[in-house]
Amino acid sequence: MAGMNPLLEPSTLPYNLPDFAKIRLEHVEPAIDEAMRRHGEELSAIFAEDVPTWENTVEALERSGADLQRATAWFFNLQGTDATEEFDAVADRIVPRLSAHWDAMYQNDELYRRLSALEGEVPADEGSRRLYQQLLRNFERRGARLDSAGKARLRELNQRLSQLSEEFGRNLLSDTRALAVELTDEEMAGLSEEAKAAYATGEGYRVPLELPTTQSLLSELEDPGARRKLFDAARARGQATNAPIVTESARLRLERARLLGYRTHADFVIAEETAGTAEAARRLIADLAPAAAANAEAERKLASELAGFDVDGADWPYYQARRRAEELSLDEAELRKYFPLEQVLVDGAFYAAHKLYGITVKRREDLRGYRDDVGVWEVIDAPERGGEGLGLLLTDYAARPEKRGGAWMSSFVDQSRLLGTKAVVVNVMSLTSTLLSIDEVTTVFHEFGHALHGLLSDVRYPSLSGTNVPRDWVEFPSQINENYAFAPEIVRNFARHVDTGEVIPEAMLEAVRASRRFGQGFETSEYLAAAAIDLGWHSLDSAVPEDISAFERSVLEEYGLAVEGLEPRYRSTWFNHIFAGGYSAGYYSYLWAEALDADGFAMIEEQGINRDSGEKFRDAVLSRGATRDYAEAYRAFRGRDKDTRALLERRGLEGAEA
Repeated sequence: MAGMNPLLEPSTLPYNLPDFAKIRLEHVEPAIDEAMRRHGEELSAIFAEDVPTWENTVEALERSGADLQRATAWFFNLQGTDATEEFDAVADRIVPRLSAHWDAMYQNDELYRRLSALEGEVPADEGSRRLYQQLLRNFERRGARLDSAGKARLRELNQRLSQLSEEFGRNLLSDTRALAVELTDEEMAGLSEEAKAAYATGEGYRVPLELPTTQSLLSELEDPGARRKLFDAARARGQATNAPIVTESARLRLERARLLGYRTHADFVIAEETAGTAEAARRLIADLAPAAAANAEAERKLASELAGFDVDGADWPYYQARRRAEELSLDEAELRKYFPLEQVLVDGAFYAAHKLYGITVKRREDLRGYRDDVGVWEVIDAPERGGEGLGLLLTDYAARPEKRGGAWMSSFVDQSRLLGTKAVVVNVMSLTSTLLSIDEVTTVFHEFGHALHGLLSDVRYPSLSGTNVPRDWVEFPSQINENYAFAPEIVRNFARHVDTGEVIPEAMLEAVRASRRFGQGFETSEYLAAAAIDLGWHSLDSAVPEDISAFERSVLEEYGLAVEGLEPRYRSTWFNHIFAGGYSAGYYSYLWAEALDADGFAMIEEQGINRDSGEKFRDAVLSRGATRDYAEAYRAFRGRDKDTRALLERRGLEGAEA
């Protein structure tokens, strides 16, 4: 029976693309159970070797678990894009089993002993040395040095935390669906007929909620009652279902950190990040918060003057958008007509990558994604680099009720010279229109930056491949790629009117660039507020408070971010990144990476968007995965250590210190 399960056989399709036509949900549980058994046999074979060597221990470990990787990659990718009750039920059953399986491996005394005995046998190359040190740390951080009682408790904590993460994400998705806002035609005033059509139900309009607190339609809806409905719905998510998960997760994460010898969960997490210490992450927020909050207060005052009353989170985005439209003469609805999705992707993101790296991206009509509307693209290297295929990109952009909110990149297959594999990655968004906003254009480029990080990886070991890097480094390639969206030589290639083909006028383009600098006080403060809440929960070193609202308020007051009328980008009960998305104590990383991005792109602006600057970035960053010290990688690209002045200037925070 096992041989008939498509998840237990290597794909015969190009680049090991999963054969989606053959795989069904019913294959998952038996495949994962059998794959865990096979993985156990592979580990036993490692133990059977008389003398541990690099090849029979470390490389054997890197080769092991291929069946398990294949099955879990299919399942967890599709659970994010096409979540159903059936998927969730399977997750309930397999997540604890997977957690126990990995705990058993990392807490295996014999495997840890064999790894430790290889200290003098590590190959001299930097990638091998970094892999070895990472493996030892991974085993120690998963309990290899604990006594039997400690290991048992750690297994309990890991399994429970895995369950809580699944429950949080499921509850949030359920609330997001249930709280979608019903509006009448009159309440939809402010939107074009084309935009309204995306929300039409036949009897009215249903507006689905987006992941952040501030919903994008708040800047467009003219009816204050409609704005209030949308705002209140966004803030209602998870209040009943996720509140107990937040506090239990924080409590168990603290216990786990203490068990492993760390003062707090933030200390445990950030020890593996490029920031190095939780204090460095907290200091980043504290240094920027005063200037950001002052700018936000000034912006709110101007929005309130335009409104004729003191605006709060429901109305602030609308009047801020009116100010922007008046001051910059920017018509958002007309602007969207210059940004059709296909043009943004092919003539924008792909075109920029060709100018920088010489790669070509071509649609593979002969290959099928996991849905009919998922595109499959082959990425081919520059002719002077051999012109070989680098891997596949899947694109899944259409909104649908069963899709998890937000945008992301993830992998089906990681690049590895050891395994002879090339990357298969997916970019996911939830677009309700094929005519994109400025933010949506930026997001297409951002997620494609992550994809390039996976596709242009050129390393030996899968554990160090592509985006398998610290969170405050993984956002660097994606954020630097955002800059190309509105660079003159790129945007003029794709920003063409959907009806006339006219290239975007220079005056409108200047207004777009100015608009991206507009309202930075609000945007920076709402982001910093969410990052502060994240670090607040995970910097606790004693009792975890039960009153979530009071705790959030105290954290924002501590950082000076309790700006009247301003909502954090996420509050705890709908903060998917940190309670279900793997970013706990790591939400600060977007700003940490932006400091690198702003400084690095300043050099590219000086040198031009060309192959020279692209090859330098590819060789120093994109191709290296986790095989190189990150500070050294940045110096190899930039020629020096980072300078935060470019970030402060971009954010309008020149008076702050980072």
